[in-house]
Amino acid sequence: MAGQFSGTPIYILREGSQRTAGRDAQRSNIMAAKAVAGAVRTTLGPKGMDKMLVDTMGDVVITNDGVTILKEMDIEHPAAKMMVEIAKTQDQEVGDGTTTAVVLAGELLKQAEELLEQEIHPTVIAAGYRAAADKSMEILKGLAVEVSAKDEDLLRKIAVTAMTGKGSQSARDELAAMAVQAVQSVVDEDGTVDTDNITVEKKVGGGITDSMLVSGVVIDKDRLHPNMPKSVKGAKIALLNAAVEIEKTEVDAKIQITSPDQLQAFLDQEENMLKGMVDRITATGANVLFVQKGIDDLAQHFLAKAGIYTVRRVKKSDMDKLARATGGRVVTSIHEISKDDLGKAGLVEERKVSDEKMTFIEDCENPKSVSIILRGGTEHVVDELDRAMEDALRVVGVAVQDKLLVAGGGAPEVELALRLRAYASTVGGREQLAIEAFANAMEVIPKTLAENAGLDQIDSLVSLRSQHEKGVKTAGLDMDTGKPVDMLKLGVVEPLRVKTQAINSAAEAAIMILRIDDVIASKSGGPGGMPGGAGGMGGMGGEDFE
Repeated sequence: MAGQFSGTPIYILREGSQRTAGRDAQRSNIMAAKAVAGAVRTTLGPKGMDKMLVDTMGDVVITNDGVTILKEMDIEHPAAKMMVEIAKTQDQEVGDGTTTAVVLAGELLKQAEELLEQEIHPTVIAAGYRAAADKSMEILKGLAVEVSAKDEDLLRKIAVTAMTGKGSQSARDELAAMAVQAVQSVVDEDGTVDTDNITVEKKVGGGITDSMLVSGVVIDKDRLHPNMPKSVKGAKIALLNAAVEIEKTEVDAKIQITSPDQLQAFLDQEENMLKGMVDRITATGANVLFVQKGIDDLAQHFLAKAGIYTVRRVKKSDMDKLARATGGRVVTSIHEISKDDLGKAGLVEERKVSDEKMTFIEDCENPKSVSIILRGGTEHVVDELDRAMEDALRVVGVAVQDKLLVAGGGAPEVELALRLRAYASTVGGREQLAIEAFANAMEVIPKTLAENAGLDQIDSLVSLRSQHEKGVKTAGLDMDTGKPVDMLKLGVVEPLRVKTQAINSAAEAAIMILRIDDVIASKSGGPGGMPGGAGGMGGMGGEDFE
């Protein structure tokens, strides 16, 4: 049978498809992943530098935040895209440590490459890496220190650590205090923290130190009518998810009007209906009204006359925050509203922040939703502050929930490297080499921290190792002197989850990239084809064909 076809090439793949197999595939994937890690490596740590990213529209982003850099970079290579996923996951889970996760993954692959050169099979490396990652979790749990949600001092240090190096140097302590206060306000009874209940508003103008925390909500809207009061003390707040307008009927109806009196009666009727609606609201004793939908012009007049501070077309998310902050209930029908549904606030006031008028709802008794207003000299400063603040809020939230901390400054990584090497010798076999490679990879974090601070990598690492060998488990790198210092005393701490998540996701991604031995990229163009040759790969084209 075969003889018949001899000499005729058989095409399995579409013409023009590219296939890279074996070591070449691994080499190109590892190279791409290392390149991504290299791109964010210099931003790691308090002395890390920033990146300026310019998109096709010419918009500029200046940032130190790993995940932001990777999202803004236009990454084509499929293996490199997986590195971006690590950062995104880290960001969703803990909010900080995105650069750490990516740099670790890059280093794990670099170490694996050396093992591949020694003819060690990828599955052996993968097994060793998995064992090392599990062992790391165990070791980290042993290193963790407990923190209570009341321990403001420690929580502040966590926030400062998360913000350090993100362009907020000058007002770090004030901002950290703000972050802690905000998180403590929104903790639920069961100890969970949803940072969505903290609104962060950015306003260009003023300096970083003009930023403030409002124990209540700030809404980016002004009052509806100039005749309404500008500020209301002892506010009783009605929250309405209905329009203060005359409903149009569902059925088309024709009304024949034969005399001017009838028309007038018709208009009067409409006016009375609107007045009735406003009366119903005032009858509850409300003096502030937030409406999610529209308000008729005539109704505005009646509301102004009644002296009710009104804001219309408030976002649904803001309505929920108002309800949480003031203790009110959002009512969906005007007929249903009663005084029990009203929320309370000490002060509702319209203020001008830089050039825009905003409504402040503050002095709430027990606000479960609070706002932070960030100020800065330029848009880029405010944006970067916002990113630093988001990280700080998330990290403090995680610390309050998990109640466990580890030291920062490369201390846990050096300790892990030490303990993993000891563990490797008990394993034996080829996996031992993979576990040792994992241990070596951990040390990239203290090395990079030292390098970014302009210190000597090797000297710093050697002095750190000697401290850890003496049993000082929390010895990390003091960025100013380059000497090993007890990080807990220095107040450089992060939640345990930042580390566990970073190490886990880095190990998983490295294993996944290692196991790919064949990359099949479809030809571009044609139906469903994506432009860009190898980049336009349907998902991750060539996994293992086992």
